[in-house]
Amino acid sequence: MRKPIIAANWKMHKSMNEARDYARAFLPLVVDETEVEIIICPAYTDLAVLQAELPGSSVQLGAQNLFWEASGAYTGEISALMLLDSGCKYVIIGHSERRHMMGESDANINRKIKAALDNSLLPIFCVGETLPERQNNRAREVVKEQIKKGLHEISLASAGIVIAYEPVWAIGTGINASADDAQEMIEFIRAQLTILYGEQLAQSIGILYGGSVKAQNIADFMAKKDIDGALVGGASLNPNEFAGIVRLGRDV
Repeated sequence: MRKPIIAANWKMHKSMNEARDYARAFLPLVVDETEVEIIICPAYTDLAVLQAELPGSSVQLGAQNLFWEASGAYTGEISALMLLDSGCKYVIIGHSERRHMMGESDANINRKIKAALDNSLLPIFCVGETLPERQNNRAREVVKEQIKKGLHEISLASAGIVIAYEPVWAIGTGINASADDAQEMIEFIRAQLTILYGEQLAQSIGILYGGSVKAQNIADFMAKKDIDGALVGGASLNPNEFAGIVRLGRDV
């Protein structure tokens, strides 16, 4: 049985003091939540703060991106080794904001996933279509291509990766896919993983939904058989609301 995963993506929010205050408010609210994998992916400047606050809790630390080289003259980048040194277990790769705002290609996303896996970081690999792509009935085609290129020449002996389906049109817009729409696409993603890795491994990989997830709708998504959790953006910035999402995600 796949363990539910609720991950927070803080994006470019929170000072170090704010991150410290958040951790001290949030951790007592989830102290007994051992049946859910809770992940917080803060800004880079907050990693050291949370690394100091999270030990002894069940909350895991993640990053929002990485570069594929171990070191070198790559101004503004951060390596897998640096993330490991900062206490990270997870790293988000291929988020739509990086694909569409920073021009990140499938080929570079593939290189990043390989770098993460080579260094024992667990990628949260994001895929999803834009609104015009969905309106033109290309959603499955687009997501299939993202999976094929993102996982090119990547062998998985075990479930060392998490997939996040995030329809671009639902991220930060207040609009979310229906639970049925999300289940249909995530079931399709699992079928693509079955083609790549076989049914047994595909059934062990956690697949999350992301896109305007809130306490009010998390239970609808978690009730679907192929949806294993959520990648939460804006609603994760409030410790009380995020704790509520964790509890509701566990109770389904």
